[in-house]
Amino acid sequence: MLRAAAAGGVPYVDITRWTSRLHRAAALTVPLRPESPVLLSSAWMGGVSSLVAAALAADLGGAERVEIAVCWDTADRAGADSVEFMDRLGTRFEVVEDGTRRLVAPLTGAETVEIGGTPVRVARIDTPEQFTLPLTLGTTTAVTRLGFSSPATTRALFALRRAGFFTWGSGERWTPLRRAVLYAPGEGGTARMRVDVSHGGKTRTATVTDARGQHHMTAAGAVLGLRRVLGTDGRPAPGGAVFPEQHPAPGQALEALADLGVEVALDDREQPRPGGVAA
Repeated sequence: MLRAAAAGGVPYVDITRWTSRLHRAAALTVPLRPESPVLLSSAWMGGVSSLVAAALAADLGGAERVEIAVCWDTADRAGADSVEFMDRLGTRFEVVEDGTRRLVAPLTGAETVEIGGTPVRVARIDTPEQFTLPLTLGTTTAVTRLGFSSPATTRALFALRRAGFFTWGSGERWTPLRRAVLYAPGEGGTARMRVDVSHGGKTRTATVTDARGQHHMTAAGAVLGLRRVLGTDGRPAPGGAVFPEQHPAPGQALEALADLGVEVALDDREQPRPGGVAA
């Protein structure tokens, strides 16, 4: 599809790919040299995490450190596709910390972070913004962690990791069981995310909340992506491949998110960097 879009001059937005697939898409785009926009916007929730990070970085004049903490509401209407990340919990992935790239295991580096007034135990997960933010914003540390509204679910996943389930149970045979842990076509919940950006000794924090859940927040990110590649958001459309955090006016993008029903609460006070006891 990417090849066909590039050849036909059709704007292209990709919103739900894991980092390894984003790597391939970016590598494919280089020799294609498309003149039409190619927005690789698969950061968390359709690029919302990266847009928020870019807006905070613009306010601070840079982004040496970006830390993203996601609270997954276990009551949310999560479909089978949205829990695909469960299939990758046995695969190590690359991160950048203090300017050095290294491999880490999923569900490690656990910390307790306050998200929307609630302490949530979060741990590392492989997401594309950890790859793109060091390239686009010059971030020397980019960390995304995920936790759950249910402490019991968090403890269960940590126990499965310690038991090695995500390694020996990584094959297709175990896919239904892996996804059943979080697959919840229920009544719906609230999607929450905290983004901390540090630069020059200062930190700014944003809490992103969508009362209609993660599917709606992803849809909002997709809408902003479509507006970006079509140039209907008040700024000229880009040429060639870009990432969501390269938005020419990220603060304006946050206002557009609010118009779509995604609340972004900015804390203007200087904040301590989130942290806790690593596990």
